[in-house]
This record gives sequence, C-alpha cells and structure tokens, in this order.
Amino acid sequence: MTISSALTHAEAERLAARIAELEHERKHLLAVIEILKEASSSLHFIDILQSIARKLGESFGLDRCSIFLGEKGGKSVRLVASYEDPTIRNYVVDLDRYPELKRAMQSGETVFIADAANDPALKHVKSELVNRRVKSITVVPITWRSVAIGAIFLRTYRDGPTFSDTDVRFVQVVASLTAQSLRNAHRYERLAQRKEETSDQMRRMELERVALLAFVRRLLDAFGAGGGGGGQRDGAGGETLLPKASAEELDRLVGVAMAVIQEEAKGR
Repeated sequence: MTISSALTHAEAERLAARIAELEHERKHLLAVIEILKEASSSLHFIDILQSIARKLGESFGLDRCSIFLGEKGGKSVRLVASYEDPTIRNYVVDLDRYPELKRAMQSGETVFIADAANDPALKHVKSELVNRRVKSITVVPITWRSVAIGAIFLRTYRDGPTFSDTDVRFVQVVASLTAQSLRNAHRYERLAQRKEETSDQMRRMELERVALLAFVRRLLDAFGAGGGGGGQRDGAGGETLLPKASAEELDRLVGVAMAVIQEEAKGR
C-alpha cells in the first residue's frame, strides 16, 4: 500500500466519521423539533413530561428514562413520567435510595456514571444493575432560575450504544426546554384557576344580590300586607336562582324582622 492510498483511506475514515456525526446531530435536532411540537400541543405538564420521556427513550434505546420533580424539603422527589411504564404519574421516591439523583438535585449539575454496575456509590443496587445489563447512568437536572426543580434520569444498556458527550449536551438542551414548558404550563394552570375562582366569585355575588333583593321585597310585601303574608313574587329579581332552603330561610328572616318592627311600634 502506497502513502497516497493510505492517506486516502484515512481521509475516507474521517469523512465517514463526520457523516455519522452529522447524522447523529440531525436526529437530535429532529427530536428537539418533535419535543417542541408536542410541548406546544398541550398545556398540561404531565402530558408534556410523558411525551419527553417517551421521545428520549425511543431516541437512545434506553433501559430507563424517567422524569422527576422536586418536593418541598428536598428529601424526596416525585416520579411523574416514565418511558418504560407510562402509567406511573405521581410516585414519591426517597432521594437516599438514589445517590446519583440526589447529587444532581442538590448540586444542580449533570451526573454521569460511565460504568454504573461497578460504581462504589451504587454497590447497594449492583445486583439489580447487573441483571438489567445497565451500562451508564446520566442524571440531568431541570433548573429554573439556577434552582433544580427536577431531573431527567437515563440508563443505557450494556450492549447498547455509548452515551456520548454530545448526547449529554442534547439532554441538557431538552432539560432546558422542559423547564420552560413547565413554566408555561404552570402559568396556564394558574390563569385557568384564577378564571374559575373569578367565575365562582361572580356567581356568589349574584346570589347574594338576589338574596338581598328577595329579602327586601318580601319584607316590604309583608309590611304592606300588615304582617299578614308575603304577596305575589313570581320569581321577580331572579329569586328562582335561590335554593328552596334559602327561600324558606328568607321567609323566616322576614318573619323575625316583622316581629321586631311590630315590637318597636308598640314601644312608641
């Protein structure tokens, strides 16, 4: 083999490696686009997180892809989305059982364990990791305003593809998108809640207005009839909105008010 042919072969290998790298990046970009599309199609954060876990699991052929959200106090997290079991939606997890997850949540930095089965911090679950043929574990925190509010947890198979630095950076981008999606969903839910509270308040105010008008009308009717009865109301002023119990209570109050008025009249 001549020097010229050797150089040509080396260049071909570099070109093939570069093409593979570009294809890898293309898949990442497509995955990001799909995640953005799915996140924009729903404002319910659980659905958003489940779609992200599914997309990451499918993209990397993972053994496990889970998304956790932090709990107050920092001693536990909630498993809210899972690639391997989509039915899991709100499972409380003690952080002491997952030191790698605890470290990511407390430090706000990505934790990468290249050989999980032989990592000293995971010796308490070594048999499980060996049986599951787990290769690497990556935990990427989901941060908002420099505070970890959750984490994306990924486990690869020992026989599967290597989780590269590029893959880690990609998941970090997804974590950032996840934080923003959670923020948007939270704003939407707060707005919807406020709208519902406002509607409830308006209904209460309307019923209060109807009750007050009904009381005054019945009192005037009773006073005009000399205390002898209520007269015709025919649902005036929206009284049909009032429950039967409320109408009966108004009649009782009118009776009390008339008794007070009559006693006052005697005193004069």
